[in-house]
Amino acid sequence: MTTAIPHDTDGRRSLDEQRRTLLRTARDVADDLASDVIARDQAGKPPADETARLREAGLLAALTPPGPDRGADWRTGCAVIREIAAADSSVGDVLARHYVHTWSGRFYADHHHATALEEESVGEQWLWTGAVRAPVSPHEDTDGPELRLRRRTPGYVLSGRRFVDTAVAAADQIVVDAACAATGDVLVVRIPPGARGVTVESAHDRLGQRVAGAGEVVLDRVTITPEQVLGRRPHDEESTAPFTALAEPALRLALCQVGLGIAEGALTEARDLSRGGRAHRMPGEDPDLFLTYGELASAAQTATAVVNRATDVMARALDTGPHLDAEGAAGVAALVATAETVTSKAAMRITARVLELADAPGLDRFWRNARVLTAHRPAAHRLRSIGEHYLNGSHPAVPAFR
Repeated sequence: MTTAIPHDTDGRRSLDEQRRTLLRTARDVADDLASDVIARDQAGKPPADETARLREAGLLAALTPPGPDRGADWRTGCAVIREIAAADSSVGDVLARHYVHTWSGRFYADHHHATALEEESVGEQWLWTGAVRAPVSPHEDTDGPELRLRRRTPGYVLSGRRFVDTAVAAADQIVVDAACAATGDVLVVRIPPGARGVTVESAHDRLGQRVAGAGEVVLDRVTITPEQVLGRRPHDEESTAPFTALAEPALRLALCQVGLGIAEGALTEARDLSRGGRAHRMPGEDPDLFLTYGELASAAQTATAVVNRATDVMARALDTGPHLDAEGAAGVAALVATAETVTSKAAMRITARVLELADAPGLDRFWRNARVLTAHRPAAHRLRSIGEHYLNGSHPAVPAFR
């Protein structure tokens, strides 16, 4: 099935109908994914079949930056990601990273380059993934990217290796940053995985997110044409343009949608098991069971409210574009860090508690997936950054854990 984009003389009505159509498509895809999610999680194969489902439904083309007759605005894109993640968080992870990496042209390239790239991505229904490291603050140490570019007229050759969290063997474009040996500049480039010199080492036997397709991309003197260079990634936060500084928090916020989807999916499945008589304790008139579900539902609703607020602020910042100032970018990053903190805590709490409420095959996948998604982002680091922004109103974006 392919998403149909309606048009009429009323632009607002057409846009609203487009959103409704896209969300209906997302729900249909989510239902399809839910029908065999446990079997696919147990198999743990790369997401070739899953990405084919997304492509057939038109979601890969639809989840690109908004433009004339194409793409999805940030709020709608996030709603689609959350819908898919609630059914299968591995596929939600793939879609979240795809959507954010399709914005790479706007974050790093000039307008003409970005527009041409987005139009080609929609036309070819490319699947995007990547691993771009964030600029560091002046107080942080870094070894820099392990990928190296060397000049070769008219472009570069790229060598090194980089771990990619999703779709490393299924993507059509992989976005990475690499240091230029001649100038020291860090450039953001896109790589077609089928290019000569590119090999992929898939990650096997992961604890969770087993179908996300994580792995390492190994690059041996891969030719990079000038068209594959998106732009320069500043070395540090202080020299990063405010709009470019949104690249990292945008990805982190998209992953918050995945975490929230995991929490909502776990809670819904446990509730359905309780209603169907397949839980450890039956609903009946059990006040303790009511209390537990009340606590978990409140945790999910609190996380939803915080994530929705961050989503709205991010959407306004993206709409502002190059006119965004440093204070605005820092405020967005602080809200995203707050959303991460609340969502991570809620997802881990909910997915662990539902295992006490019901015992059904595959229910453990929610906890495993939440654990893998949140393990590398410690709460203490985010809380310190949020506190620094609150106390000092610092302009640099609140960084993620590195």
